[in-house]
Amino acid sequence: MDIKNFITESLNNQKFAGWIFVLPALVGILIFIIIPVICSFGLSFTKWDLINPITFAGFNNYREIFTEPLFFKILVNTFVFAISTSVLGVIIPLILACILNSKIRGSEFFKTAYFLPFITPMIVIGIVWQWIFDPNIGLLANVLNLHINWLYDTNFAMPALIIVTVWKLIGYNMIIFLSSLSGISNSMFEAAKIDGANSVQTFINVTVPLMAPSIFFVVIITAISSFQVFDLIYLMTQGGPLDSTNVLVYAIYKNAFEYFNVGKASAIAYVLFFIILVLTLVQWSLRKKIVYNEID
Repeated sequence: MDIKNFITESLNNQKFAGWIFVLPALVGILIFIIIPVICSFGLSFTKWDLINPITFAGFNNYREIFTEPLFFKILVNTFVFAISTSVLGVIIPLILACILNSKIRGSEFFKTAYFLPFITPMIVIGIVWQWIFDPNIGLLANVLNLHINWLYDTNFAMPALIIVTVWKLIGYNMIIFLSSLSGISNSMFEAAKIDGANSVQTFINVTVPLMAPSIFFVVIITAISSFQVFDLIYLMTQGGPLDSTNVLVYAIYKNAFEYFNVGKASAIAYVLFFIILVLTLVQWSLRKKIVYNEID
């Protein structure tokens, strides 16, 4: 059998052809995800400053981070940020989606306007919101007469970041909810109206249960992305003031590329991985209780 016939017969084999098509993606996953994950796990048990030889440290990195008061402050900051953005980043888009789904005048314009922040580069968003929050020349200071040191006050820096993050997420989550709403038959709402249900009762007893799969999906992806926030922190506060906005991913960056403590940075990364894993497993185990008509 010559090479040409072998290639022709191989391509005619659907399984072989399928593997050929997915091979580039598999190679990319292996090189850029699987191998770095394995290497970083090994590095979490070492001491390395990117210059000197790697030395084995056992569980010293994990012992060090769990005995530092700063780490627990960072952990609390991360949970506060993630929970706040997850709650607000689901409730607000859900309400907006229900309003826009009612075919109000100019709904297409509002859909576009709400979605634009999501596709806007984060560096642009960071610069614009830094100006908005500026206590001297910012929009809030001059238009609303709110002279607050948003990004320089430990009491307001984290709320400011939560506001920006929720503002950016609204459009994406709203589009998902709108697509879910479009799949609900109008007969369900008409039946609720005939039964005498008002708008609030219809929303709670009809809309939310039927949209539960979409809500569940949005909660998971919003929570995971919130735990992994970095760019906004780096652009707007650099973890300050006084570490009030320092979160786990930013701590990983500082330990790896400012303090050159790669082992400790890798250990923090696996603490974050464990938190996200547990969170996802808990949410997945609860899906049959919170998702309408969910089966295994």
